Amino acid sequence: MSHKLKVGELQETYITDEDIWRIFTIVLSSKSVKSSTYKYALIKSLIENLYQINDQFELTYDQLAYSFTKIYWNLIAHHNLVKQNRGKNARVVTIIKEAQMKHGIPAEISFDKIDLDLQVKLVSQVKRTMKENVYGALYGDTRGNFYAFDHKQECLRLNPVVHRFMLNYQRLIVNLTNYHMATMIEKLNEVPSINYLLGKVESIARRSSLHPFEKLLLHYFDSTCFYCGKSLASRNRQTHVDHFIPWSFVQSDQIWNLVLSCNTCNSSKSDKLPTRDYLGVIIERNNELNKQKQEDTDVKKLMTNYKDKKIILLYDYSIKNGFDTIWSP
Repeated sequence: MSHKLKVGELQETYITDEDIWRIFTIVLSSKSVKSSTYKYALIKSLIENLYQINDQFELTYDQLAYSFTKIYWNLIAHHNLVKQNRGKNARVVTIIKEAQMKHGIPAEISFDKIDLDLQVKLVSQVKRTMKENVYGALYGDTRGNFYAFDHKQECLRLNPVVHRFMLNYQRLIVNLTNYHMATMIEKLNEVPSINYLLGKVESIARRSSLHPFEKLLLHYFDSTCFYCGKSLASRNRQTHVDHFIPWSFVQSDQIWNLVLSCNTCNSSKSDKLPTRDYLGVIIERNNELNKQKQEDTDVKKLMTNYKDKKIILLYDYSIKNGFDTIWSP
């Protein structure tokens, strides 16, 4: 009955990569008792926030609940995959379907497009459900070795060794989690095939529009391409927002990893890493953004827990995860 726990202490400070792989294999396999897709969604939420932890390796329940809610909004409201549980409907399904029906929200509207007050309300409701059914369950399956948690403080603290492991094998863990989550959803819902579902599960973290980030970057920086330096005011150059380190690795949209780009560079760069020389440029750019935090609450929120070492780690770990094709304009 580990899912009923309100506090979970870290059982082992250090475990080997082999031990971590063994635990992950059990969690993702049929050996783990899974009555719902909740455990997969929590793993995906942790991955999306790997670079948002503070110096104590902590994540707030609000951070994780936002990612968790976004995952299920995509599956339930957007794709109508309402069976996420064996037996009666999962609580998160009821929360999302009731909100969608009450407010008349069309299926094509993504989570980040709905009213902000409704987003906050849904995240709060989902956070309560996660306390009741999610944190303790995955904690039990991982033998208390992956993280500690405290419902009163609403905080989850990753084992630093597990955090490093997840960074090192991030791409593989993402693919494995997506596959097993899609497999379970396929069994619970009448859908055409696993390939159909993989596309739905993989696309969860991406926001539907990066326009708010474009607006903010244009407010503080010149309208020039981050890579080639050419003006974006030209009629022949469209303004794009590019993930400096590819979204397919980062799995989230963070202002400190987003740059203004011309359409030519954005198309040419695609899913590649820019040369390491640009790392210093984006660090300098982010330091300029950090200076605005005192006066701009939006920037302050978006730059929470940012440190230069994070984007350096992100760059290095992305290479370890197979993003080793280096691009320059």
